[in-house]
Formats: sequence, C-alpha cells, structure tokens
Amino acid sequence: MLDSFEILTTSGVVLWSKSYVPVSNSIINGFIKDVFIEERVLPGANVADDATSAKNPSYKKEKYTLKWTSVKDLGLIFVAVYQSLLHLSWIDKLLDNIKIIFVDLYRDQLRKPHTSIVECDFDSYFDQQVLELERSTENSSQAAPHRPSEDLTPPSSSDSAQNEMPPPPIPGLVPGKHKIPSSSATSTDATPIATPDSSRPTTPLAGHLLSANSGPKGASRRARKAVANTYASSGDEDPRRKAKHSKASAKKGRKWDADGIADEDDGATLDYSAATPNGNEVEDPLSRPTLDSIDSSAHGVRTRKGEYVLKDFDIGDKNHSILQRSDGSGSQNTEKAGVVESSLNAISGLFRNVVGGKVLTKADLQKPMKGVEEHLLNKNIAREAAVRLCEGVERELVGVKTGSFESVDATIRKSLTASLTKILTPTVSLDLLSSIKSVTSSSPNPRPYVISIVGVNGVGKSTNLSKLAFYLLQNNFNLLIAACDTFRSGAVEQLRVHARNLKELSERESLGKVELYEKGYGKDAANIAKDAVAYAKQMHFDVVLIDTAGRRHNDARLMSSLEKFAAFAQPDKILMVGEALVGSDSVAQARSFNDAFGKGRRLDGFIISKCDTVGDMRGTLVSMVHATGIPVLFLGVGQHYGDIRTLNVRSTVDMLMS
Repeated sequence: MLDSFEILTTSGVVLWSKSYVPVSNSIINGFIKDVFIEERVLPGANVADDATSAKNPSYKKEKYTLKWTSVKDLGLIFVAVYQSLLHLSWIDKLLDNIKIIFVDLYRDQLRKPHTSIVECDFDSYFDQQVLELERSTENSSQAAPHRPSEDLTPPSSSDSAQNEMPPPPIPGLVPGKHKIPSSSATSTDATPIATPDSSRPTTPLAGHLLSANSGPKGASRRARKAVANTYASSGDEDPRRKAKHSKASAKKGRKWDADGIADEDDGATLDYSAATPNGNEVEDPLSRPTLDSIDSSAHGVRTRKGEYVLKDFDIGDKNHSILQRSDGSGSQNTEKAGVVESSLNAISGLFRNVVGGKVLTKADLQKPMKGVEEHLLNKNIAREAAVRLCEGVERELVGVKTGSFESVDATIRKSLTASLTKILTPTVSLDLLSSIKSVTSSSPNPRPYVISIVGVNGVGKSTNLSKLAFYLLQNNFNLLIAACDTFRSGAVEQLRVHARNLKELSERESLGKVELYEKGYGKDAANIAKDAVAYAKQMHFDVVLIDTAGRRHNDARLMSSLEKFAAFAQPDKILMVGEALVGSDSVAQARSFNDAFGKGRRLDGFIISKCDTVGDMRGTLVSMVHATGIPVLFLGVGQHYGDIRTLNVRSTVDMLMS
C-alpha cells in the first residue's frame, strides 16, 4: 500500500501531495538533503537528467522506501513513499505516468517565473492511475498459471509401485526430455489431457471416445507405460505406420447432386451444432462460456435516489490519451513544423513577425489562421466546421493590439475554446432516465418509452443498443428489444445472443428483465416495430429498443423507408450511431439521416462509437453536431456492455486543443 506521494520543486516547495497514512516530514526532508543537496546518491542515480523511476536507485530511510523521478527543465521531483516490507511492482510505472500527466496538464502554470502554487484538481487523475495499476497487477497475478506444490509426503512402504526406482536414463536422450511416470498413480486408468474449448462445440464420434479398464492397484511400471503409450504419442512413430494412417484418414471428396446441393450424409458430417429438444436454437448451457462479471462501479455511480448514472468520458480516458500522446511525441516533434504542426503551442510562433503593440488585421492573421485550420483538420474535424471555427477566431483577433506572444496565443486558445464549447454544449435536456420515467409513469394511460437506433452499415448499432440496454437494466427498467433488421444475415441471431447475455447478467445482479421480439427475416420492419410497441404495452415493458438495418445515407430508396418507420413506430427518441473514424463524411451522414423521417421529425441525439480508437482526434463529434445542431448523448469506448459514457464537453475541448 502506498503511504504518500509528493510533487515538489527542487527548492523544496510542495506543489501537490496525497497521504494515505501520516508520514514524518523528516523522511522527505532527509531525501531532499541526501539526494539533491549533498548528492549522496547510490551509483546509477541520474539526478541531472530526466531519467525514469526504474533507473533511479531507491532511497531508504528508517522503515520507508522512496522511489522518485524528476523533470529537469521544470525543476520538479516526484516522490512515492511506501514501507520497505512491501513490494509494489507498479510503483515505477505510477511515477512515470504521473510525471507525464502532471506536466502535460499544468505545463503553462509551471513555466511561469517564481511558481510556488499550482491551481489544480489532480486528485481524480492520481486516483484513477493508482486504481488502474492496482487492478492490472491483480489481474496479471490471477492470470498467472498455478503451479501445484511438490508432494513432500514420503513414499509408503506398502505400495510396491511407489517403491520402484525411476528407470535409468537412456543413452542418447537429451536430459529433461525423458518423462518419469507419476508415483501417485494407483491404477492403469489413463486420463487424456483436456483440450481447451473450441469456438465451435463438437460432439465426438463413437469411435473417438476413450475408455480404460481399471487394473490392479500395484501394476508394474512397464504395464503403466504400455497403457500410457496407447493414448499419448511420443512423436517417434514409424514413418511407414504414419503414412499408412494418414492415407486411411484422408478426407473424402464431397459429393454434389445435379442441383448443386450436397448429399445428406455429407451435411450430417459437417453439422457441428448441438441439437436441442425443440430443435430450434442452439442452447447448451454447459458448452456456453460463462459471462464475466461486470464491475458497474467502473462505468458509473449510483446516486442517493438509486439511479445508475454513467461516468463521463473524462479522467481515465484523458490520462490514456496523454500517455499515448507522450509515447510518440519524440518522433512527432521532429516531423512537424510550421503551420502544419498540430500543437497549438507552435501557432504562437507564427506571430513572431508581428511587431508588439500593433493592431492585428486580416492580412496579419491570414497565415496563422491557416495553421489553426490545419490543426483542426488534424483533429478529424470536417473542413466546413473548421472554416467556421477559424472565422470565429479571426473575428476575435481582428483589432486586438498585440502585447506579447503569450497574449496572442492566449487569445487564440480562448477564442477556439469558446467556439468549440458552444458547438458541443447541448441546448436541450439529456436526462434520459427522467424522460423515461415521465412517460412510463404518466396517468391515466402509461406506455412504454420507445428508442430507435439508426445509422449506416457497420458503425455498431446492435452493439451500442446492447450497451444502452445494459445501462437501462442497471436502473431496473424492463426492456423489450425489437429485431427490426430483417435484411442483414445474422442480425437477428446477433441480437438473440445479446439478449441472452443481458438476461443472464440481469438475473445474476437482480436487475430489470429483458426480452427479444423477433419475426425473422424478409418482413416489413415498420410493421414489426409497430407490433413490438403494442406487445410491450400489453406486457407492461418500460422501454422498447428498436434495432434497424444499416443503410447508405446516399441511397434514396433505402432512406425513404425511414419515414414510414417513424410513422409506424412513433419513437420517443431516434438516436443515430456514428463512428469516430468516419472523418468528413460524417457531415453528409448526419444531415441525410436528420432529414429522412418526414416533416417535423428529426434526430434526437447521436451515439458516437469507437471513440477508444481515435485518441484525442474526436473531431467527428464537432462535425456532426455542427452540421445538425443535434447533441451527443453517449460515446462508445470499448467492446463490453459497460463501455458506454456520457460526453464531457470540457474534457473533449481540452483534447481537441491539445
């Protein structure tokens, strides 16, 4: 357990600290005196350079061990204090990560002269890193293979098999390759080694079943070896026998009839599915892998009212983005220069030819604005939105009297931040839980709340629908999932698996119930949606989640069916799933879907998927909101049911400005 963590300057000023147990000030004071003042360090210490924590020797005083790292140009020291009896394998990683994150967040404040106080709220960033590293260590230790301890029980004199000495080594064999039979064997039963479960459940044929007859308890070593060789191959078979065996087991040619259909016998051989009593769905609870438990506290928190509220895509994800960006910063800094450099810190360099005290004009801003626009494009913002943002920045800067490079840079940042915040800040309420409760509890005729998921092909509509379903189940709503994608092969089966998994998770954690409403393929999706809503009202479901078929936004025939769908299903919310990777085409997609539901009906929100794959290049959010004015409700950040977040505008703007 970590006792204390200190961030201080080389002059001894503490900028930030966190203590879990009281630690005497003499510990830190002695560390500063011995290592940095008197320089009484161990061989291998690298005080002058920014060495990693692992390269710096640990400092021990009394019962404590201190690990440390430093930042030379800023004069910072990061110190972790823990008791010497403990072995914290993740402490070096924690120090290096905290150094990167702290410097990235507060570099501007730290560069000010005579800095003694840093205004920061660093506790949440630090706690997230400690929790993540502790969990990763626990998971790695649990995943390590368990080695059974040696049997130290002396052999019994009554067991003749155990009294036998191991056979002498055979000449010519490499030591360690000769396996000695286990002394704990008490019969001639040979148990084959269990093979891992394959992705396709198979039923072994009758000829492949292994059987063994129990023999006398005191069987000789030669008898046990003969039985073992019956099932375990040593790899030294006779080549002639091996060739004969492979020839006998060669694959038979597949037989086809005149209509191009395989014979029934061949089909029976290739059928790997496990039959069920009703002959419908493959449902073998024993062969199905057990679902891992989901830690709901890692994805959201419960309020005093008992509501489960999702966490923002903020602290932990921002930490990951900072660390990921720092890994490649060395190569990026050498490759980028001038107006195409993505960091806004370099844009102020474009003003070096602007004389101090001059009033800025459009001519002065023409080249710098190209750099700002390039920065926004590198963040995956569509050109249309980037141009609009640059026009806003230009309006802020024209007529500004320059004082120093910092003032111009601050003006750029302030204007860009304000414009991005204005675009991403929603103008309507995004409280989905309150909206659902107001509809389901309305009197005198309560009805289910209907949510429809739309989008182009392959963006993750079904996956994000299941994430949304898990979030609503955490709030004890009863859900009906309507399979209205009657076109794509496997769409109904995919939802069937999701519904089965969600049902198992909800029963395990005593959450709401979930059911799938399906009518197969080739049917009219609008009619299925209408019937699902009527069924949900009859069976008193709280929410209906409707999955739809993916369609190209530039296909007028496919898009025209959405108007009928909206008229039949009458959804309370229509959410479009867009992916963070799509780039500039997101503008056309958002506008096409927003105009596809008929007069007076528009999209109600966006779910942006695959946000965990783009780092800080989240410009798609700005592009889609700028094009339609529709807010972002959720962000998909992974492949698990709990990997859904709400949008934190401030954090997103900070990443776009980085």
